[in-house]
Amino acid sequence: MAKPIFKKITIALAAVGPGLFLIGYNIGTGSVTTMAKTGAEHGMSLFWALVLSCIFTFILMIAYGKVTLVTGKTALYNIKTEFKYGWVLALYILIALIIGELLALIGVMGIVADLTQEGIRLLFDGAIINTFWIILFFVVLLYILLWYGRYKSFEKILTTFVIIMGLSFIVVFIMVKPKMGVLLGGIIPGIPDTPGAFGLIAAIAGTTCSAAVFIMRSTVVAEKGWGISNLKDEKRDAFVSAFMMLFLSGVIMAVAAGTLNVMGLKLDNTVEMISLFEPLGGKPAAFLLILGIVGAGLSTIFPIVLIAPWLISDFTGKPRNIHSPLSRKLIFFALLFAFGTVLLKQRPPALMIFSQAFQACILPAVAIPILILLNRKSIMKSHESNWKMNAGVVAVILFSFLTTWFAIVELF
Repeated sequence: MAKPIFKKITIALAAVGPGLFLIGYNIGTGSVTTMAKTGAEHGMSLFWALVLSCIFTFILMIAYGKVTLVTGKTALYNIKTEFKYGWVLALYILIALIIGELLALIGVMGIVADLTQEGIRLLFDGAIINTFWIILFFVVLLYILLWYGRYKSFEKILTTFVIIMGLSFIVVFIMVKPKMGVLLGGIIPGIPDTPGAFGLIAAIAGTTCSAAVFIMRSTVVAEKGWGISNLKDEKRDAFVSAFMMLFLSGVIMAVAAGTLNVMGLKLDNTVEMISLFEPLGGKPAAFLLILGIVGAGLSTIFPIVLIAPWLISDFTGKPRNIHSPLSRKLIFFALLFAFGTVLLKQRPPALMIFSQAFQACILPAVAIPILILLNRKSIMKSHESNWKMNAGVVAVILFSFLTTWFAIVELF
C-alpha cells in the first residue's frame, strides 16, 4: 500500500516540476527576510500586497508559459525577434536581471552562512566557525553539483529543499502558537505611516512577483520538454506554484506577526530571528527555523547561478548547455559573488531588501511585452489571449508601475 501512495506523490511532484523549481527559486532568504521583517514591524497589515503579488505571479506565469509552449521559443528570444529594436529591451532585461540576482546572491549566501554558523554554535556548545569557511564549503559543493548535474537532478534537489523548507516553517508556526485573533485583526489592508513601509511593499512585490521568475519560467517549461499539448498542465503547474508561494510566505509573515510584532520586537538581522524564537519554541524551534531558512537559501542559489548561462542561451536562441566552457565560467564567476558579505560591511538582510526592491523596478519591462505577444496572431495563431487574460496582464502592468514607484521613493 505504501509503494502506490509514494508513487502517486512522485508522479504528482513530477507533474509540477517547473512550479517546484520556481517555488525553490522564489521562496528564498529574500522572501523569508522580507516576510519576517514585514510581520514583525507591521503585523499582517501588508498581507494584501503578498496576495496581490501571488495572483499577478500566477497570471504572468501562465502568460509566459503559454507563449513558450505555442511558439516553441523562450522569453528573451521572443522579445528580441518579435519587436523592432527588441534586442535592446531583451538585452536590458538580461543585464538588469543578472545584476539583480548577483546582488541577491551576496545577501542569500551571507544569511545562509550566518545561520549555519548559529546552528553549529547551538549544536556544539558555543563553537564558532568563520563564515568564510562555511561559504567556501557551500560554493565547492554547489559547483560540483552544477558541474555534473542535469536539469532533472536540480529539480529533485530543489523539490527536497522546498519540502524541508515548507515543513520547517509549518512546524515552527505550530510550536510558537501565534495568537490567531491578533493575526486576523491585523489583516485589514493598509499602508503603515512609518519609514520604510513603501520599501517593504516593493520588496514583497519584488520577491514574489519577480521579473526573473517569469523569464526563468519560460526556460524551465522548455527544459521540461512540454509542448502545446501541455497547456492544461502548464496552468495547473502555475497555480500550484503561486498558491504555495502565497501559503509559505504567509506562514512566515504570520509567525513573525503573531510573536515578534505582539512583543514589540523589530527584526534587522536574520540571526536575531533565531535568538528571538528560541525562548518561544526552545532549541527545536530554533533548529527547525535554521533548517528551513538554509533550505530556502540553497534552493534559491541553484537558479541564481544558472540565470546567466540560461538567459544568454535564451537571448541568442542557442541550446541550453550548462556544461559548456562558457556556462561553467559564468557559474564560477557567479559563485565568487557568494563571498561578497565577507568583504562588505552591509548586513545581508539589508542587501536582500535592496535587491528585492530593485527587482520590482524591472517588472514593467517584462509585463508589457508579454501582453503584446499574447495578442499577436502571427505567433499565437488560434491561441490568442482572451479578454480575461488581457485584463489580468493589464492589472499586473498597473501594479508593476505602482511598486516601481514605491521602490524609487524608498531607494532615493
